[in-house]
Amino acid sequence: MENAQLISLSKQIALQRQMDVVANNLANINTTGFKAENILFEEYKSPTARDRDFAFKDQILSYTQDWATVRDMTQGAFQQTGNPFDLALAGDGYFAVQTPAGERYTKSGSFQLAPDGTLVDLSGNPVLTESGPIKFTGATDDITINADGSITTSQGGRGKLRVVEFADAQAIEHTGGNLFTGTGANAAANTRVIQGVVEKSNVSGVSEMAEMIRVSRAYESLASLMQQQNDLRRTAIQRLGDTQA
Repeated sequence: MENAQLISLSKQIALQRQMDVVANNLANINTTGFKAENILFEEYKSPTARDRDFAFKDQILSYTQDWATVRDMTQGAFQQTGNPFDLALAGDGYFAVQTPAGERYTKSGSFQLAPDGTLVDLSGNPVLTESGPIKFTGATDDITINADGSITTSQGGRGKLRVVEFADAQAIEHTGGNLFTGTGANAAANTRVIQGVVEKSNVSGVSEMAEMIRVSRAYESLASLMQQQNDLRRTAIQRLGDTQA
């Protein structure tokens, strides 16, 4: 019975982790460029049972283990804003921004101008071009950002946004704040920049609420099962004690 409880406990721990991911998805349903996440589970086999008070040879136990977190890379819906500093990426690319911890990558194209004219994200991190951060002067107007990321103004060309792609987007690491880090960033070849538009989160509120209910019910079922197992264990121990007495 102890083995059964340990197996149930491993599943409960995995469900708790899945509930955390679902809650995070719902919390970011309105976050620009956010990609929904999910948990991958795998079977972990223990070659030796903890309770060995039985004579069967087959004692391999199967536990549940959360193996990895994966992102749904489906394109979110585009929303027009008319703001020349709002940008969306049609494709697999990421914008590059400069943070105190180094270069990071994001799908969120909600940008703005800092007081000194530097183009920054909502956290104040400078947005990178191929030659570094870009600063607009007070006299700059008619800012156009083309599909390839090149920037032109009334004063002429101002460079090209650094947009990158990864061979395996699931391999990059989420560092918080809708930012990612990873190696192997290559100049985007199959991504278009769209000006005056933002990409909304691809989280489906209905699907995530349904998943939350499913996970909650599964957790409660396991808790009930573990309680029944515990009651049976206590009953068996009590009967054994009465027999010996």
